Amino acid sequence: MNAVSPAAHLTGPVSYKSVLSVQSQAFPGVTFAIHRVSFGRRMELSRRVRELSQRAEFLAASGELQEKIEASILAQEIDAMYLRWGLVSVDGLLIDGELATIDQLLERGPEELTQEVLAAIRKQSGLSEAERKN
Repeated sequence: MNAVSPAAHLTGPVSYKSVLSVQSQAFPGVTFAIHRVSFGRRMELSRRVRELSQRAEFLAASGELQEKIEASILAQEIDAMYLRWGLVSVDGLLIDGELATIDQLLERGPEELTQEVLAAIRKQSGLSEAERKN
């Protein structure tokens, strides 16, 4: 017995978009596109984040101010890594009179929008807090 219903053949192939468009809540009129997670992209992200997050966690546990500062810097580097990994484009935003790029958003863009994009990427990636640290 065939598990696929005959009706499935009549509808044609399933369409899947690997990019998700999101309307900004913080900046009405701004839209950003992020990658949807796939097995390969999740694996790539986990590899990129693993070492930095382990080091950040170790430094954050220290009582030394300098090490806590270093941990904070590493956490910000991880955020930048997430943004570059997951953000495809930003539309409807000018930064200093120029159409926003990923690097401009990171370097000179509004913090609130950057945090909104990061939250959307993390939600899409589906990584738990423990997975982000490993």
